[in-house]
Amino acid sequence: MKKLINSAEDVIEDYIDGLVAAGHGLARLPREPIVLRAPRFRKEPDKVAVISGGGSGHEPAHAGYVGPGMLDGAVLGPVFTSPSADDVYSAIKAVATDAGVLLIVKNYTGDRLNFGIAMEMARAEGLDVDMVVVADDVALGDESRAGRRGLAGTVLVHKLAGALAEQGTGLAGIVAALKGFLPGMGTMGVALGPCHSPGREEPNFTLGREEIEWGLGIHGEAGRNRGPLPGSRELATALVEAIAVDRGLAEGTEVAVLVNGLGGTPDLELRIFAGNVIQAARARGLSPELLWTGAFMTSLEMPGVSVTLAALDDASRSLLLEPAAVPGFGAPGHPNGVPDGDGGLPEAPQHEGRVHGETPATVAAAHEFVALLCRRLIEEEDHLTALDRAVGDGDLGTNLARGARSILSCGEELTAGNSLSGYFRDLSTTIRRGVGGTSGPLYSLLALGVAEGIGRAQEAPQLEDWGRGLDIGAALIRELGGAKIGDRTMVDALAPAVEALNGPAASHPEAVAAAARAARQGAESTGAIVAGLGRSSYLGQRALGHPDPGAIAIALLCETAATHLGAMTGADPHPGGGR
Repeated sequence: MKKLINSAEDVIEDYIDGLVAAGHGLARLPREPIVLRAPRFRKEPDKVAVISGGGSGHEPAHAGYVGPGMLDGAVLGPVFTSPSADDVYSAIKAVATDAGVLLIVKNYTGDRLNFGIAMEMARAEGLDVDMVVVADDVALGDESRAGRRGLAGTVLVHKLAGALAEQGTGLAGIVAALKGFLPGMGTMGVALGPCHSPGREEPNFTLGREEIEWGLGIHGEAGRNRGPLPGSRELATALVEAIAVDRGLAEGTEVAVLVNGLGGTPDLELRIFAGNVIQAARARGLSPELLWTGAFMTSLEMPGVSVTLAALDDASRSLLLEPAAVPGFGAPGHPNGVPDGDGGLPEAPQHEGRVHGETPATVAAAHEFVALLCRRLIEEEDHLTALDRAVGDGDLGTNLARGARSILSCGEELTAGNSLSGYFRDLSTTIRRGVGGTSGPLYSLLALGVAEGIGRAQEAPQLEDWGRGLDIGAALIRELGGAKIGDRTMVDALAPAVEALNGPAASHPEAVAAAARAARQGAESTGAIVAGLGRSSYLGQRALGHPDPGAIAIALLCETAATHLGAMTGADPHPGGGR
């Protein structure tokens, strides 16, 4: 797939540079994937700062909504991948005011996890931070444990929050207003074709000449079901009906309408469809008061549309009509001119250094082992991507390989101290920064658990210390990620592996081999499970027959560990499995 880029690895950096250079009153935080208002447009300290963000590929969301009347900052992750907790934390520190900071988050596990961790980090420093989660997807209803996805309605939430903040409403008041608005807002979309992530030749799904995907998300993943392509009027009627029924929009309800192109739909078709949406809303007895038509929350170059309907009252109507000087929302009066330089922008916060101990050789050996696991993830990038393309958004292999390369490039820094627990704490930070998405924070928690487990050892860590650390990390993943065995996630491989490692096996090779076998068995079993969490949960029965790629990744790592340890000791670990 042809792309007008320099390289797949540089798309976010190059996008931010191009956006800031266009003179929209924007600036970037040096060395961070964060877009802020330029210094002369910064908010007064007595007004709440508003931050949003998420994976890239949805432009103009989210950086296109930074400016007076909407956001104070946007945090950009890799394409279709959540930004790291550290990047979100940096954004909070950069825009924080005396009145507090509001985070607006779409309901995806990676976004909730990373923004939530950053919020807790900031609260620990005494900052007043709160978070509102947008879950406006009506295609899934309430049947998925992962919850409704956050879709294009998030843009209207940006607008409401920004207007309230500009008026001087306090943090608690903004949160209360948004929570009152969200139940009356719903979004549903359809795709006429797939999109192609930068650096990838294959899309995540294919469609027949006359097929469309109904009820898809915004990450290039397949929808809930597919069917024949109707005409524009019929499609508009079906989407309006689905949203009105799901959100309980009664006859006479005044609504705001957002007709959103997914990236590859020409304006000619969007305007035809928008007119049909207005007709369908009126035919159902609704009263459309406000209409926006354009590309607001895209999926790269995907052809398709989504419709958002939001119930209005006098307050929300007035707030949505307030001016906003941002490049992505088409409001009049946005600033032009030469962009400011970096003068006056805060530096990224400095994070804590390592704790030094007494075992440099052990630290070096630990890093050699971690590097071995990293090289395996890089080798398996295409394999894991193919697995994820079948049931998710196709980014798992890329994300894990990116994090693995980041760890390998930081070897000298990671091994500069003499403490094993310090090494794994720093490894946790490197993973958070390098991977992003859902995988980043989850693997980061695993490393934190290892740091705690071996930190309790009174002497050189033994097998039980490593097992305890992995058990702590797995427990953190279950607690913060919300997954349990049977939800078709990495936990289905990790939990049995940790249990086997802490079992009665007499030696390291035997215990690690048992863990590898348990991980592989758990991973393969996910192919027969209807997902409870994660992107696969949006596909329901359609994911059956495909093992969870996150669980397969855990199995591959366990098998690599077992093979390596067996080779070192001369034992035959028989980890089993493989591809």
